[in-house]
Amino acid sequence: MKLALDPQMFYATHSVLELPDVVARAGYSWMELSPKDDFVPFFRYPRADDATVAALRRRAADAGVGIASVLPVLRWSGPGEDERQAAVRAWKRAIRMTVDLGVDVMNSEFNGRPESPEHAESQFLRSFDELAPMFEREGVTLVLEPHPDDFIEDGHAAVNMVRGLNAGWVRFLYCTPHTFHQGNDPAGIIGAAGDRLAYVHLADTLDHTASNGLRYIVNPPGSTVRVHQHAEMGRGEVDFDAVFAALAANGFDGVVSSCVFGWEEQATEISVRQREKAVALVEKHYGADRRPAVR
Repeated sequence: MKLALDPQMFYATHSVLELPDVVARAGYSWMELSPKDDFVPFFRYPRADDATVAALRRRAADAGVGIASVLPVLRWSGPGEDERQAAVRAWKRAIRMTVDLGVDVMNSEFNGRPESPEHAESQFLRSFDELAPMFEREGVTLVLEPHPDDFIEDGHAAVNMVRGLNAGWVRFLYCTPHTFHQGNDPAGIIGAAGDRLAYVHLADTLDHTASNGLRYIVNPPGSTVRVHQHAEMGRGEVDFDAVFAALAANGFDGVVSSCVFGWEEQATEISVRQREKAVALVEKHYGADRRPAVR
């Protein structure tokens, strides 16, 4: 099992080339590259040239840190055709960068608008068909997650879509801070994903559905905003014992990535504690006779 760190809380103070050393100092051997302004920004074309990509690969090797995945978030499900075409162009560049880094996993979100799911799905499938030959040619695995405010938010629906794409190189990501947006059923979703589950994001959140939906108050009443956190494990209400028991029952041995956001003043301390908590949960739920090697 690979334990990775998404070093997002260090993004404001460190360039992409400095991240491998940051990750190594926090005690991780693997790094997840989520959207970053000087690499692959949210919803925009990548900002790194070939020289930067080569330098990042060297810096990671020197730090003894592997890159577990590259995570673009692009508007490949629309809403409009211009946005979709721009996203496909950006995806192609991001795939090339990933391959040049020596990485064979990319994870992402469905994106698209939840109020127009049929249109968003048609846009997503058009983009998928255009990108599939490149993914297949380059041997890159694509790992998809349902995200709050995507055209697919429910975990079971996302697993069904991943299976429906009928491509062995497409896998599923279970994101724990989205637990209460994707159905609050970690055991059921993880079990349904089975061997399609390749990746887990670790962070905590409060249950926005609790207290008749009044855990969070947004104005005006009836607003369709999606609210959640990516907090340190233990600061929210996700049942991590249920998550790791389900992972163990599923025989999961993929990537587990810490993705806490919003506590930059404690970034190092939280990252260290997240790793310690993840290791303890693996030891607790897998058992000595079938515990995966944690790296």
